[in-house]
Amino acid sequence: MMNSAVRIRGLRVVRGPVTVLDDFDLDIRAGSLTGLLGPSGSGKSTLMRAVVGVQKVAGGTVDVLGRPAGDKSLRDRVAYVTQAPSIYADLTVRQNLRYYARVLGAPMSDVDRAIEQVDLGSRADHLVGRLSGGQESRVSLATALLGTPEVLVLDEPTVGLDPVLRVQLWELFNRLAQDGVTLLVSSHVMDEAERCERLILLREGRLLADDTLPALLARTGAADAEGAFLELVEKAEQEVAS
Repeated sequence: MMNSAVRIRGLRVVRGPVTVLDDFDLDIRAGSLTGLLGPSGSGKSTLMRAVVGVQKVAGGTVDVLGRPAGDKSLRDRVAYVTQAPSIYADLTVRQNLRYYARVLGAPMSDVDRAIEQVDLGSRADHLVGRLSGGQESRVSLATALLGTPEVLVLDEPTVGLDPVLRVQLWELFNRLAQDGVTLLVSSHVMDEAERCERLILLREGRLLADDTLPALLARTGAADAEGAFLELVEKAEQEVAS
């Protein structure tokens, strides 16, 4: 039986007249690096917000580490990084991390470790407001690495980063998973799929697949993740048409 860090059953999310997710089920194994892939508007961010307990839901259940998503007991066990950096522009990188370390009750020794993990050592004493967009995103990621979170939910953390840094961050994500951290990482860049242990493919709020990349390639006959995704989209449209 799967040791699930995240267990979702019958999740339904409605925004205005649009049903974003409907009767959605998902399990994410503890200590896994799971990629959440799909185009803009597929429901990735909504699903991630539901996992961290900040999304209003119309039905269903979302449990994280055996507790309802958003439960107070999960405050220092689940870390969430949004696409929009949630840091202070008038503070330096180091000051931001010291502030969040105090909020989270994390040791101050974590500050320099987290800064180095996201390769911002040379910018540690620079004001965040003077950093590039990609550097700001890395500061947000560093705040999530403070303490010892058991679940990391990262919404497109590599957007706007150069290829070398993207590779470095994915190596970091894999190391964290090997240490037992559960990571759910969204992306719309299909070539990042090969760096994940498991893939969740979404389109228009529908779960197209939940499997390993080799299994998806074998199932679809595609040469890469993008080809597998397109094959699954075509199959789903044929099913709807019939």
